[in-house]
This record gives sequence, structure tokens and C-alpha cells, in this order.
Amino acid sequence: MVPFLTGLLLAATASGAQAPAKPPAPLCAIAAPCARPLPVRMVVVSMFEIGKDEGDTAGEFQLWKTRRDLRQRIPFPHGYHDLYYNPDTQILGVVTGVGSVRSAAAITALGLDTRLDLSRAYWLVAGIAGIDPEDASIGSAAWARYVVDGDLAHEIDAREIPADWKSGYFPLDRKGPNDPTPPRTDGGEVFALNPALTEWAYRLTRDTALPDDPSIARERARYTDHPNAQKPPFVLIGDQFSAMTFWHGALLNRWANDHTRYFTQGKGEFVTSAMEETGTLQAIAYLSKIGRVDKDRVLVLRAGSNYTMPPPGVAAADYLLRENEGYAGLGASVESLYRVGNRVVEELLTHWDRYGQTPPK
Repeated sequence: MVPFLTGLLLAATASGAQAPAKPPAPLCAIAAPCARPLPVRMVVVSMFEIGKDEGDTAGEFQLWKTRRDLRQRIPFPHGYHDLYYNPDTQILGVVTGVGSVRSAAAITALGLDTRLDLSRAYWLVAGIAGIDPEDASIGSAAWARYVVDGDLAHEIDAREIPADWKSGYFPLDRKGPNDPTPPRTDGGEVFALNPALTEWAYRLTRDTALPDDPSIARERARYTDHPNAQKPPFVLIGDQFSAMTFWHGALLNRWANDHTRYFTQGKGEFVTSAMEETGTLQAIAYLSKIGRVDKDRVLVLRAGSNYTMPPPGVAAADYLLRENEGYAGLGASVESLYRVGNRVVEELLTHWDRYGQTPPK
């Protein structure tokens, strides 16, 4: 994992008064039959934590654990990180580890865990991301309609590609990046989320006040050729390009846009880059087939911690190496994830009598 910037996070508190804490519910044995599994209404999926789960610089998980009082530890040796649960709200927090391999393994293990009843749970995947400066600024939070895989492909080194190819990277069943044949969509190349649920989440949260500070304002001001990159952080709908390689630069940014448009047949718009969702969504799709989870109750929210290409006048390699010393928008992005995502969590749980039966429309 690359290092992360230790920045000052803006303070925020979870909304709503907390009911008196219940004692931790008894757990069944791991990998054994379970007559009384813990009921789960909300699964918050994080991918990493920087150091400790509490009390230091926050990664993706820490704010959820502390502000939603995920106090009951559930040992999870068959996953990356122990689970944490709130028996009052029935929120479960999982940290998958970085990359689609770990996320697929962790979510499959979670979905098959007999100690948990996930059959009616909603899933909120909430993580930081690279963000396309053509669409948004660091600190902005994007709800995805589509997740497109950036790993299943042929590749030729850029120094050896033919002159008329835009990149050396193209789908497995194509005859090059210029092949106009319509895409296949049955091999894990693209995942379409529940469009009604995504639209509902966006409408609910689009006016959320997101954190801003002088440091990220200075960073976005450098993007003089990209008006959306210069805006204060905001909430939008934007799709995710998921690949295990941490890529950067204007040419690869164009590749991500082209790849997303191709596999969504023009319906998708690349906004965020990440590494895990193809694994997470593939696991959920399989688990949904056996009734362990409901794939139509999944939301993907990513907030920009860094831009996917440099500002004018800066080389891609120079900017990438600088960002590896610490993402300019890390603090703002994890705060944005919580502020936006928690509004959805609150709404779903407050009206569980309705949404427990049928997802919002």
C-alpha cells in the first residue's frame, strides 16, 4: 500500500441521539451451524485503515467505527480484518484489504459466514479514489451507476504500439483498441448497480456540505484547464474504473474514459478510479444467487483523495511520485465519505419498517 498524507480532519459527529447501548450479542462459533445469526441492516465496506482503528490519522474505516459506535468486535480470521458491529443499529463494518483479490475473498467469506444474517442488508462501499479533474475536485463524492473492470485485457507496452492506436491496452476479445465490435458484458467487465437506488441516494445527499480547507483549495486552483476540478467539493453521480494498477496521467485518463464509455455502451462516465469494486461486486453477485445477500441493495460511493492526472505544466511521473508521499485530499475525502454516506445510513435505518422490505425508488 502507498503511504498516505497525515492531514487534519474536520470534526463531525454522527446525527441522531444514541439509544442506551445493548450488551454485545452472543456469537456462534466460526464456520459452524448457527441457529441465531446476528441481524444486519447495513454493511459499511471499507478497504483500508492507515494505522490503528481509533485515535490516529483516519483511513476509510476509522470514522465509521467511532462515530457509528461499532463497538462489538467479531473475530474474522478468514478475512483481512476483524468485523465490528453495533447491536443497537445493526450496522456492520468490514475492512476488505486493498485490491480486488482481497475484496472478493473478504466479501465472499463475509457472505457465507453463518454468524450473520445479511439477507436484507444494504451495502455501502465507501472509499477514497482518484478523481478525474474533467468532472470533479478532490474531496468530492461520487455515487457510481457502473463499475468497469480495467484489468481484463490485452496489453502492449506503450513504446511498441502501432501509430494509429490510442493505447496499448484493449479488451480480451477485440482485435485492437480501434475494433468497433460491441463489448461483451458477461465476463466481469462491467457491473451495473441498481439505478433507482443510486439515483435515490444522490438526490438525498446532493446538498450535503462537504469539507474544504486552504490546502485542497490551493491544489485545485492549479487545474486551470479544468473548471470542475477548481470547484469546492461537491456530490455527483459518476462511474468507477476499477483496476489493480495505480495508474496516473492524461493519456491513461483518456484510456479510462474510453474504456468506461465502451463497456457501458455510452451510458457511463468515468469519474473515479479505485482497485476493489470488481471483486466486491462479483462476490455479491454470486452470493445473491443463493440468497445470502441482495445485489439490488448495494451502493458504491467514492470520494476523491487525489487527481488522476497532473495540473498543467507538471509531468505525470513527478506528480504521481509527489502524491505517493501523501494524497492532497485524503483528510477531506474520508470526511466527505462519512458525511454523505451517513445520510443514507440514517435514512435507511430510520425508516427500516419501509426500506427493510423494499429498496427506495
